[in-house]
Amino acid sequence: MKSESPNAVFSTREMKRRYEAWFLRFALADGSGAWWFRYLLLNLGHSCFGGCGGGVSGFPVQVWATWFPREGAVQHFLAGFSQGDLKMSGRSAAPFFLECGGRRIEENACRAAIEVEGHRISWDLRYRSLRSYSMSEKGWIGFTRTPHADAVFSGKISLDGRIWEGESLGFGLQGHNCGYRHRRFWSWAHVLVPSANGKGFSSFESVEYEMPLGLRFRRARLWHEGEDYDFRRMKTIERSVNPFRLAAEWSRRGDATTLVARVDGSDISAHRLAYLKTDCSGAFEVTNNSLASATLVLKRPGQAAIELKTGNGAVLEMAGA
Repeated sequence: MKSESPNAVFSTREMKRRYEAWFLRFALADGSGAWWFRYLLLNLGHSCFGGCGGGVSGFPVQVWATWFPREGAVQHFLAGFSQGDLKMSGRSAAPFFLECGGRRIEENACRAAIEVEGHRISWDLRYRSLRSYSMSEKGWIGFTRTPHADAVFSGKISLDGRIWEGESLGFGLQGHNCGYRHRRFWSWAHVLVPSANGKGFSSFESVEYEMPLGLRFRRARLWHEGEDYDFRRMKTIERSVNPFRLAAEWSRRGDATTLVARVDGSDISAHRLAYLKTDCSGAFEVTNNSLASATLVLKRPGQAAIELKTGNGAVLEMAGA
């Protein structure tokens, strides 16, 4: 059975060089911080065991959890597993699921429990949204999809005995990326701003990454008051890793509509971590702040400018200079 779900599995156990990741990022409704969870498959068909060998970051199945507190240092936890217990839906099949030793993600829910260096982290979450789309589709080379662009999360999270629980636990997104290799350069942002009437969100997502022959892929999408704005032209205003900021003006070919997006992740929540290359030749640094602030200014011909702002509803990620 085929599925058009953006979450559908692409990897097979025979693929020797490929990463595939399902991730969740959301800010807690109580304002105390944000969470980033990641379920990763790495080189399932490489050698007899998959992955890259070596330390925990070389395991073929991984679960990541990163806590971005409003006050205090970011905490990152990575647990690796063999693929002996891995179960997953078939390639492009429905319903989607991925499970390894009870750690599971499916279309609208996920759960896991891991222990890392004396810390115990567990979560059991559900999420719902109104928006789903694909940002980039390059076939076998890779893709960037957003199955849940304006997600509301419910459920329970526990970290060393501290518990967050509720039916409106937080808001953010659930994404799905896959590729033969990681890009050497990318800038990615996602922003959610609650609507003035308290019903739903305005959502924004942008991505820029390197392509062969010195080219760049660029795209941004804004969903605001029932309209989908698709931007393909980008003018960089600021891109800096230290301080960690991204600002760009986006425009589209059809008319004079523009959007200026400024995402600021320069506070103590900016977190740097290593991503392993799919050819197992080493690692490279990625900077992520899942507790970033953002300002969006939308200008449409003949209409007053609209400003959307959030103090914690944004995530910013970059790799490469």
